[in-house]
Amino acid sequence: MPSSPPYGRPIRILLVEDHDMVAEAICLALERSPDLQIVGHVTSVASALADARRCEPDVVLMDRRLPDGDGVTAIADLLALMPDLRVLVLTGEGSASVAARVAETGGAGLILKARGLSELEDAVRRVAAGEVVFSQDLLGDVLGRLAGRTPNLGANLTPREREALQLLGQGRTTTEISDQLGVALNTGRNHVQRVLQKLGARSQLEAVAIARREGLLT
Repeated sequence: MPSSPPYGRPIRILLVEDHDMVAEAICLALERSPDLQIVGHVTSVASALADARRCEPDVVLMDRRLPDGDGVTAIADLLALMPDLRVLVLTGEGSASVAARVAETGGAGLILKARGLSELEDAVRRVAAGEVVFSQDLLGDVLGRLAGRTPNLGANLTPREREALQLLGQGRTTTEISDQLGVALNTGRNHVQRVLQKLGARSQLEAVAIARREGLLT
């Protein structure tokens, strides 16, 4: 069952995909769900950058290989235009190095095209809710690569924020963290966001990697 839209309305999606048959299948799959709305479909990095403000998406579903460039490289430019945007990368092949690049540039996750459309729907909902979505078989390697970044120590984390960080380290979702802490979903999101800010992390995944390096996770 679809979860409640995090914005009180359908999640707005800009699809960046240059293969017509793939794009058509994705659009048909996502738009069958009342909580998901395709607000634009473009076929290049340049078009994505040009249309992001006009379409006002919540999530950009970005193919990795596009005619005019690498979708992962475009993440930073998209976030410079719209800092609250969530970018989920689609790729035909997954590796720890590519996934780490997505995380390092502030992307919300990476999903393989070979995965089912229902899994794609779920990933869109999760990143829209503030989560980070990576294949489980890539997650350990990605964390290892990100752990080499120079971190902030997180000494100013509040007790509640430390609890949220521990739950992030256990792989809990934002919804699960809120339930575990006994707070509203928006409050749980705020706790997670402050953890990211205080650790100098651009994603939940990077926050966990930094915390593991600094011994903040037990």
